[in-house]
Amino acid sequence: MNYKTLGDKVKNARLFKGSKNNPFLAPRGVFVAKNMLFVSDTARNRVFIWKIVPTTEFQEPDIILGQSEVDEIGRNAGGEVNESTLLYPSGIWSDGNKLVVADAWNHRVLIWHTLPTKNAQPADVVLGQKDFNSNLPNGAIGNDPTSQTLNWPYGVFSDGKSLWIADTGNRRVLFYNKIPTKNCTKADKVIGKPNFNTRDYENNDAIWPYSIKINDKGNLAIADTQFYRILIWNNKNDAFSKQADIIIGQENFDNAGQNQFRLAPEKNTLNWTYDACFYNDGILVNDTGNSRILGFHKIPTKNNENADFLIGRENFTTSSDFKDNLLGTKSAIYWPFSVTTEKDTLYIADTGNHRIVICEIKNLLEL
Repeated sequence: MNYKTLGDKVKNARLFKGSKNNPFLAPRGVFVAKNMLFVSDTARNRVFIWKIVPTTEFQEPDIILGQSEVDEIGRNAGGEVNESTLLYPSGIWSDGNKLVVADAWNHRVLIWHTLPTKNAQPADVVLGQKDFNSNLPNGAIGNDPTSQTLNWPYGVFSDGKSLWIADTGNRRVLFYNKIPTKNCTKADKVIGKPNFNTRDYENNDAIWPYSIKINDKGNLAIADTQFYRILIWNNKNDAFSKQADIIIGQENFDNAGQNQFRLAPEKNTLNWTYDACFYNDGILVNDTGNSRILGFHKIPTKNNENADFLIGRENFTTSSDFKDNLLGTKSAIYWPFSVTTEKDTLYIADTGNHRIVICEIKNLLEL
C-alpha cells in the first residue's frame, strides 16, 4: 500500500491481513475492545478474535467462530445452520466480555454472554429466529416482520446494557432494553417504523439502515446506505418518535443522489455509506463508494455540512477509481465497509482489498 494515499491526518499506518495460510476475504466488520481485535471475515463465513491487537502483517487468530479450523470457510461450516455456524457475518460489538455478531445471511443475531474461548464455540442466544436451526427471513419467505424476526441484519451496537440491531432488510432498527438472555426475545422498541409489522417506508426514516452507533453523550448515528446519508439524532431516545435532527450527505430528507448527482465527490457528498464512528467530539463517516473516510471535528449542527478533513484520498474530489489504481486497487483503501477506533487508533475494514488498515489519527495540534 502507498500509505501517502491515506493523507496527512493519520500516521504510523500498517496493514493486517489475518491468517497467513488463509487470509481475509472481503472483511466487512471490525471492532476493538480492551485491545482485543474482532474481525468479520465475511466472505469466508467466520469471525476472528485476537486477544491482543496484532502488530505484524499476518497472525493466526486466537479464536475462530463459525468454523472449526482456519482453513475451513464453508457457508454454515458446510452443513446446516446451527448454534456454531455463520453465513456472511458483518457487524460486531463487544465490551471484551460479551460478544454480539450480526449473522446477516442467516437472518439472525448471535450473542455470547462470555467471550468465546474455543473455536466454533456455540452462541448462547439467537435473535431473529425461533431456534438455532432456523434461518429464513422473518421466519418464512413472504412473512411480514414482527418484534421477534430479522431480515438481513447487518449492524449491531450496545452500550453494555441495551442492544440495537440494524434490521436492514426490514428497513428498521430494533431496540432491546437489556441484552437478551433468551432465544427469540421480542424487541422493546423500533426505530423507523410506526410498529413492528410493516416494511413500508418513507424518506423521513432510514431506508436501508446498515449500521448504528451511539456515543457517550447519547448521540445516535445510522448509516442509511441506499439514500447515501448518515442520520444523526442529538438524543438517542428521540429516535423512536421523531425524524433525525441532522443529515450528513444530503440537503434534506427527500434528496437521495449519489454524490448529490454530481460527477465527482465533494466535501459534503456520500456514495454508498455503510458505517460511521463517533470519535472525540466529532464523527468519522465511512464513505464506502468513494473509498474514503470523511472527518468532522464536531457533530454537524445543520444538514449537508462540509467535512473538515479526509482520510483515504488525496483530495475531496477523488473517488474510488483514479489514475493510481487503474492497474489494481491495493495502493489505496478500496470500498471500506467498517470503521472503528480505540483511543486514537483507527481501524478500517478495507473490504475491497481484503485487509484491515490500522493507523493513528493525529491530534488537533498535529492537524
